Amino acid sequence: MEALPTVETARKLGLLPEEFEQICQILGRTPNFTELSIYSVMWSEHCSYKNSIVWLKTLPKDSPKMLAKAGEENAGIVDLGDGLACAFKIESHNHPSAVEPYQGAATGVGGINRDIFTMGARPIAQLNSLRFGNLNTDRTKWLVKGVVKGIGDYGNAFGVPTVGGEVYFDDCYEINPLVNAFSAGILKADKIARAISYGAGNPVFIVGSATGKDGIHGATFASEDISEKSTEKLPAVQVGDPFQEKLLLEATLEIIETGCVVGIQDMGAAGIICSTSEMSAKGKHGMNVWLDRVPTRQPNMKPFEILLSESQERMLVVVEKGKEDIIQRIFDKWDLHCVQIGEVIEGERLYFYMHGELVADVPADSLVLGGGAPQYHREYREPAYYQEYKKFDINSVPDITAEQIGEVGRFLIAHPNICSRRWIYQQYDSMVGTANVNSVTPSDAAVVNVKGTDKNIVITVDCNGRYVKADPEIGCAIAVSEAARNVVCSGGEPVAITNNLNFGNPYVPEVYWQFVGSIKGMKKACERFGTPVTGGNVSFYNQSTPKSGDGGVNYAVFPTPTIGMLGILEGWQNRMTLHFKQAGDLIYLIGEAKNDIASSEYLYSFRGVKASPAPAFDLETEYHLQQAVAAVIKAKLVQSAHDVSDGGLWTALTESALHGKLGYDIQVPVNSGIRLDAYLFGESQSRVVVSVSPDKAAAFEALLVQHNTPFTQLGSVRTDGKLNVNGATVLTVGEARELYEGTLPKYLN
Repeated sequence: MEALPTVETARKLGLLPEEFEQICQILGRTPNFTELSIYSVMWSEHCSYKNSIVWLKTLPKDSPKMLAKAGEENAGIVDLGDGLACAFKIESHNHPSAVEPYQGAATGVGGINRDIFTMGARPIAQLNSLRFGNLNTDRTKWLVKGVVKGIGDYGNAFGVPTVGGEVYFDDCYEINPLVNAFSAGILKADKIARAISYGAGNPVFIVGSATGKDGIHGATFASEDISEKSTEKLPAVQVGDPFQEKLLLEATLEIIETGCVVGIQDMGAAGIICSTSEMSAKGKHGMNVWLDRVPTRQPNMKPFEILLSESQERMLVVVEKGKEDIIQRIFDKWDLHCVQIGEVIEGERLYFYMHGELVADVPADSLVLGGGAPQYHREYREPAYYQEYKKFDINSVPDITAEQIGEVGRFLIAHPNICSRRWIYQQYDSMVGTANVNSVTPSDAAVVNVKGTDKNIVITVDCNGRYVKADPEIGCAIAVSEAARNVVCSGGEPVAITNNLNFGNPYVPEVYWQFVGSIKGMKKACERFGTPVTGGNVSFYNQSTPKSGDGGVNYAVFPTPTIGMLGILEGWQNRMTLHFKQAGDLIYLIGEAKNDIASSEYLYSFRGVKASPAPAFDLETEYHLQQAVAAVIKAKLVQSAHDVSDGGLWTALTESALHGKLGYDIQVPVNSGIRLDAYLFGESQSRVVVSVSPDKAAAFEALLVQHNTPFTQLGSVRTDGKLNVNGATVLTVGEARELYEGTLPKYLN
């Protein structure tokens, strides 16, 4: 007879000693190895959010447009009106991508799309938010190439356009890259499929691909630090097949349309055990599951391997009894596995059998978030660096001279954090489906048409981890605000967010302090903008354990709470783009520059000053600025709009010029109390660059005065391609384009 597991066994599976004792109490006995494995994945941070849920509960979840709130379903759902809805979500695949970048990124794309179409929504757009280390290192180049190819190959083959995203580089991401994938889909508001199981006697099917040994303990792997031994965990990385996923998409939407589906859920993290337990707990029913009926790719798979496998392109479906033939015919047509592996039963226990032998007996509710899964209030403590960052004095850094504008400008426009991402996005199919309105002329956010309607979704992902490290509360509020600003500058109305919270080890009090501060900042900003949190993902343990001889130092990434925002735009013709349109148009800055260079790319990278507070920011000022920008766009008083963010005003102006293939002539105010470097390259928030036709300038200015919003006329657009500041040519459009477009190919080709 097999020996029962011990506390040491539990520890090796990622469980705490007190959690092992709790499991024994729940079961009234010592669990066997299969049962302990079940709890180890379901109580991992990745599945249970045990170290984060107490704070996640404080985030706003309600609005009149919400059809599925955070935690209710696989993704949030927002009402678009006229009987349509949008399902959207963001999730991470950080640890798998650190070990095997191609499959790690590819399966991240596959997983997030399944979360969308398992609710009955057809995915129409993808975004991604990526973070890598130093582009000079071979490891970073390998990771970038693998991740980008994985995203491109999977998304292109699956047939959903990648319409935008963001990429940052910093040494802190050298060991732990961040790969966050966002997907949005459209469905009928009255056809939402639920992840639930009920109705004793209803059959339970596994559909899609066969089950293999890839991804076993993937959820546990995602809930521990990256170390030198992480490469030994390649089996924890799943393997994707986008062509199978495309078939599964069509079959899934078809069976949902029949009306015979009781509940359906993607098999993502933790595989079969996750789907069976979460659906059963929600429906307050149990299941009998026969694991030997599960189609497998390898012979003689053990019960725990079948239960925990994270093989891709699979779903668990509960169907109304007597309707089995309907689902079987549909999946036969699409040439996919469709096998009944269980049935719904009264009570709330899960019984798993292998060749007639009961191998696991667990109460469903004890496994899941909101049920018996543990919830912890972790210790948090302000790190010593926080007060040191606040001591930064702008006067400790010399201002630039007029002659240095070109030097700094060249440096920033060619910096990996600011330069063109063409090398990346040209590997993605942005036109499949032909709904991407941004395909020719870009906006600050992606605008995607809902086919057959005049409606558009406006989507963006945003976060500057450097700001969040400097001040988590302000930095995360800025992330929400910038996402909203991008939506507004594109002509849309911000509606809701999803988030991907990337942090280090939650057991480190200083790391947890960053997490708590970020949640507080997110809460304040979301409440002000009326953008509830529809759900998302927490990714802790983005932190490497020290190597021998490193003096016990842990390497955590910048706290990076990525914000994915959804906006709505009625009428694609009301979209606003970021590029200058014609010579002679007047260029304005809406909002006020501050005498501030804190946490800017200029200070951090050009000056080499790493310790400074977050950029100047005030939430009320930001909110009122966005209201004013929305008003002048709606009144059709501006030709272009582009927010001032990374790289400051000069970068925003230059990007508008590059995309419009036009130059500009601006005057920077002198003797204003604002330094030249702060005015041009500082990243103080709540600023937008717009261009205005001269015949609309008076009406434009009058409307801003009505909104009590400050503005400055900077200059005008010119035809000759010169980028002039205070009468001197800093660069030409041709020179700027060569720097802007040439950086990533230089590093990666």
